[in-house]
Amino acid sequence: MSTSFNWTALAVAIAAVFLFWTLSSTTPTSPFTRSFPRLSNKRICLLIAHPDDEAMFFAPTVLALTKPELGNHLKILCLSTGDADGLGETRKKELQKSALELGLRSESDVFIVDDLARFPDGMDKNWDVGDVASLLASAFAPDMAASQKAKASGKKSAGSEKAPTATIDVLLTFDQHGISNHPNHRSLYHGAVNFLRTLMKDKAGFTCPVTLYTLTTTSIFRKYVGILDAPLSMFLGVWSNLLASMSGSKAKDAAASGVGPVRLLFVSSISDWIVAQSAMVKCHQSQMVWFRWGWITIGRYMTVNDLKRERV
Repeated sequence: MSTSFNWTALAVAIAAVFLFWTLSSTTPTSPFTRSFPRLSNKRICLLIAHPDDEAMFFAPTVLALTKPELGNHLKILCLSTGDADGLGETRKKELQKSALELGLRSESDVFIVDDLARFPDGMDKNWDVGDVASLLASAFAPDMAASQKAKASGKKSAGSEKAPTATIDVLLTFDQHGISNHPNHRSLYHGAVNFLRTLMKDKAGFTCPVTLYTLTTTSIFRKYVGILDAPLSMFLGVWSNLLASMSGSKAKDAAASGVGPVRLLFVSSISDWIVAQSAMVKCHQSQMVWFRWGWITIGRYMTVNDLKRERV
């Protein structure tokens, strides 16, 4: 009798988790979360440090933003080949496969920088903030890059009366803690902030053409509760956007200029979670050492992503 009761309780608990998961997902067809802020018709760059970052940390975001009905064009810029163990060439190919698995349009939307002098892979390697910002400028703000070259050569460049321009609308990357505190991850945050500050230097009165969103670092406990972290993330997202909407003219001006919501939340459906698992297990085979299995099974970032809009 006792054994039968235990199995029944387990079955009910599992069913409850899957029901909760289904109701919590932020897919466009979800009846409960379709009102959460979304990005549509945007040119988006996901800035990562290593092949597999897109799957281990940003899978819910990539899967959500590449839905065809949203009309976004998402590209990935990876600043290293992840060659710390001599697997750089293998990992480049794995990233391309994973990107397609997660919904990117083609392999040409994946750009991988192979520059060991400036961007070496390693837990003890901090990348120069100026190098990261300079690369972003050359990739996405050609006018700014040309202006910087002109100044360096002593030539006159266009003044502050010219609005800043960029070839992307949204930049996504890690926050200042880098999720895993990896120095390469943290360098991306500081480089991205430096890029936008330089882009807007002497441009008072203009709106920044690029909105920066960073993936929120959580506590150790929250990192390993998977879908169960969704309620807290949802509450924080709703609360942040509510405060922004109540803050008056600044929030209205931001909305009118297309800056975007204060927070974005992406909770993968069960089917999307399975796709994310496939992106790691099948595409990033060289990285599937024993401890990765725990991360992809119960790791919160394989299911839940909340991103904060940075005020630069």
